[in-house]
Amino acid sequence: MKIVGFEKDGERVVGSVDSDGNVHILAKLDAFWRDPNLERAGEPAGPLSGLKTCPAVPTTARVICVGLNYRLHAEESGMPIPEVPVIFARWASTLAVDGEPAPCVEDKFDWEAELGAVIGRTMFRVTAEQAEAGIFGYVAFNDLSARGFQTATPQWILGKNSDASGPMTPIVTADEVDPVAGLRISTKVNGVIKQDSTTADMIFTVPQIIEYVSQVMTLLPGDLIVTGTPSGVGWASGEFLKPGDMVEVAIEGIGSVSTPIVAPPPAIA
Repeated sequence: MKIVGFEKDGERVVGSVDSDGNVHILAKLDAFWRDPNLERAGEPAGPLSGLKTCPAVPTTARVICVGLNYRLHAEESGMPIPEVPVIFARWASTLAVDGEPAPCVEDKFDWEAELGAVIGRTMFRVTAEQAEAGIFGYVAFNDLSARGFQTATPQWILGKNSDASGPMTPIVTADEVDPVAGLRISTKVNGVIKQDSTTADMIFTVPQIIEYVSQVMTLLPGDLIVTGTPSGVGWASGEFLKPGDMVEVAIEGIGSVSTPIVAPPPAIA
């Protein structure tokens, strides 16, 4: 099942998308994630193509990201294979949807195709097996990165939190996705393939990442785990995004998200 966020009467709501592309309301956004129940579909909201969409995770979601989680990407970065997941954070306010422009905040603005996993139940100190049962669904995610700011210090957060730099697809529920099987994951820039890999190259699986993170913090329904990018990022080749570019991230069985890259707005003082 596909789950989408959208705006209705000035509020954010969550709906399910049927096979014809029509959306049925499930609940108001934050209320849905207090009890993510898929069996309460209500009134129709119309075709998905006619709705103003928004990220389908709650406004309070923690966005927990993993670096260097694909073997070939670690190699192209000249970094050793991590012994534990490399964790950093995004703000939920940076999340965006298909077609939403992202400002190019520097001349080393880069793409990163990633698989995102949405938490479906409260979890603390779980095993990997328990973690797998607690995954609500998956998204395709582009971890757009301002590399100059990211690499200026050992802390990556500033380079990972520019405006609208976390575009994501609607959520596909976990019963329809098996990342361990090796889903194709790719990035195109202006129609040219830049990344082309599978999730089988991941160093740590999604359940292993959740198990690790949950040893420290309680994960809540709607939290988003973004699981790292494969090889082929611009940083490795010296090619970066610029205003006027269109970048598309796609994952087999989940979908794709496209982002027009635009010039940053004028300064606000």
